[in-house]
Amino acid sequence: MSYVFAAPATPSVEVVGRADRFPVHRVYCVGRNYEAHAREMGHDSREAPFFFFKPATAIIASGSELPYPPKTNDLHYEMELVVALKSGGTDIPVDGALEHVFGYAPGLDMTRRDLQSEARKAGRPWETGKSFESAAPCGAIRPVEETGHPDSASIWLKVNGETRQNGDIAELIWNVPEVISHLSGLFTLRAGDLIYTGTPAGVSAVGPGDTLLGGIDGIGEIEVRIV
Repeated sequence: MSYVFAAPATPSVEVVGRADRFPVHRVYCVGRNYEAHAREMGHDSREAPFFFFKPATAIIASGSELPYPPKTNDLHYEMELVVALKSGGTDIPVDGALEHVFGYAPGLDMTRRDLQSEARKAGRPWETGKSFESAAPCGAIRPVEETGHPDSASIWLKVNGETRQNGDIAELIWNVPEVISHLSGLFTLRAGDLIYTGTPAGVSAVGPGDTLLGGIDGIGEIEVRIV
């Protein structure tokens, strides 16, 4: 097949212990999936999971420099457990959802909070706040063969060595199998999909010169520097 110009490279993520990389198809994100974070964002009740997208081209690797994005004065970090799928489908039952998981990674959902807040108040989509270049840093994926399917693990983030987020993935309002099942009722999931599962409390603004170091026990760490 020929194209009118050279096709762009497929975005991909490193896999721990392997030369082969994980090709990224789509990036799904779950909103307000930790109770304490939901409260700090002004919500105090359990609600059905909701989702938004980031482009696969927003993925950057751990160790990267993250350019401060334009049109914002309020860039926030959100440390998250990322689920990498090896297969998919529609209407996946909860009790079969984990069969589709290739592995897990640490990730950051970077957010232009001021643009997101303006969009929310106007009843508009969040894309300008969530879906910009380099908005989805993702650490190396650790395969399930090494991690199993953790339902409890410390998740944390430090800015310039100071702890800002400190939670546990056991605090997810909707756990990984429930998220996969619910998402598959809305979209056809495929191999290569990444799911950012939500962030614990403690989100705040960062700026040029700040170094973000986050991790999930048993999964790995991610580090980026804002420039």
